[in-house]
Amino acid sequence: MRAGKSSVLSGKAILLLCVASFLAGSLVFSSRGTKSSTTTALITATSRPAPKTQSIGRRAISSIPTTHHYVEKLSTQQLVTNGCDHQRRKKLTEMGSGDVMEEVRKTHQAIQSLDKTISTLEMELSAARTRSSRKTQQQQYYSSLDHDLRKNSSNSTSSTSSLLQKKAFVVIGINTAFSSKRRRESLRETWLLKGNMLKKLEKEKGIVIRFVIGHSATPGGVLDRAIDAEDAEYGDILRLDHVEGYHQLSSKTRLYFSTAVSIWDAHFYVKVDDDVHVNLGMLVNTLARYKSQPRTYIGCMKSGPVLSQKGVKYYEPEFWKFGEEGNKYFRHATGQIYAISKDLATYISINSGILHRYANEDVSLGSWFIGLEVQHVDDRSMCCGTPPDCEWKREGGKTCIASFDWSCSGICNSVQRMKAVHSACGEGDGAVWSNIVDADF
Repeated sequence: MRAGKSSVLSGKAILLLCVASFLAGSLVFSSRGTKSSTTTALITATSRPAPKTQSIGRRAISSIPTTHHYVEKLSTQQLVTNGCDHQRRKKLTEMGSGDVMEEVRKTHQAIQSLDKTISTLEMELSAARTRSSRKTQQQQYYSSLDHDLRKNSSNSTSSTSSLLQKKAFVVIGINTAFSSKRRRESLRETWLLKGNMLKKLEKEKGIVIRFVIGHSATPGGVLDRAIDAEDAEYGDILRLDHVEGYHQLSSKTRLYFSTAVSIWDAHFYVKVDDDVHVNLGMLVNTLARYKSQPRTYIGCMKSGPVLSQKGVKYYEPEFWKFGEEGNKYFRHATGQIYAISKDLATYISINSGILHRYANEDVSLGSWFIGLEVQHVDDRSMCCGTPPDCEWKREGGKTCIASFDWSCSGICNSVQRMKAVHSACGEGDGAVWSNIVDADF
């Protein structure tokens, strides 16, 4: 009897020990398990009905639905997340490598398009702010005019119109110097219109052409008076608040665009040297093709060597910024002639105070755009050679926009040769009047 009783007690002890071990193991496992196993255990534990013989307090019973609701919500979220991940993984698995790369390419293009749109809007916003500031200044100036002037309505209208920006399709600035009067005359006798015809071209076609020049080191001196007299005769000179000098061309170019933008609201702004032959009709028709495209920079793109030896022509004092000796400049339009769209000219005007100036003005202009989202248009018809090159191209139906000699950075002996070049390579006097630009510009 004693032996049997002892064995029974030992069996119960063993059973209790097993149950205790199971409970302890369950607690340890639940604390270290994953979220999914925890959720499953909780659902099982809370969904199992309690035995009738077990006594449970009311507070414990009332807490069971709350825990059950939480577990159901957690398990639902987990299932949804797992479902989305599963669908995403399944889609990527089913797609081939080519399809994946195509999706990546489309996404990259969409991002680039969005960046370009944002850049355009930012530039337009800056331009709008600049125009608003100018209009405010104009209004303040006009409001301060003398009472007698404002009482005369005709004078007031004339004064107001002179203050406001004038609409144009293109503004062509011809870079010139005090010593270049004969060059200016050679252009007036060939491709540049004079007098009433120049005014008609501006009014009907929106083509504004001006010689661009600053003032001498002694303002009001004989040189300045000579330019004033020439302007009074022809009315084709734009004076800048700038001291003339070959080594100041970058500053002059920067100031030209800023001044032109403040006077004319044009689609394009062109800079050309006074020893270059230009076919105006070809130039305007070419620019018209890019009228709807933002931030456009048009010219003969080149990348010349950075010259580090003092005393040579086009020496670059800041040659070290372009890397090792023998390196070349970044791509930029050659300085004889180039065109930029209104938003780029406005950018120069807004940021003129912080735009760096290199020794060569064409390099400076290119550097101002190098970090922007700019469309560089390499148009080789803007850098044709003088006859026979431009003559052959005209006979072949490809009339050049501009012609000059690379060896002279312009037409060699331009005063003597401009008429001959115009005769051989000119588009004809009526071409500019038949261009596609209408009166609305």
